[in-house]
Amino acid sequence: MTNLDWSQCAAVESIPGKVSGAWVFRGTRVPVSAILENLKCSSLEEVLENFHVSREQVLAVLDFAAKSAEASRAA
Repeated sequence: MTNLDWSQCAAVESIPGKVSGAWVFRGTRVPVSAILENLKCSSLEEVLENFHVSREQVLAVLDFAAKSAEASRAA
């Protein structure tokens, strides 16, 4: 799968100097990669309990990733 263009996802941001410029959930310091890694072995409910992100934020990121993967497959 190609790299995702996270700049097109409104739920995330990358600010130089904030978490080393990693893509984080907008208004937080929680890296997108941390949530995705944790979803490999934990339920969404567990992830929401352990990180300061909303269900809507996580679902927006997952939806963006799914649509991006679908678009790259069609191309």
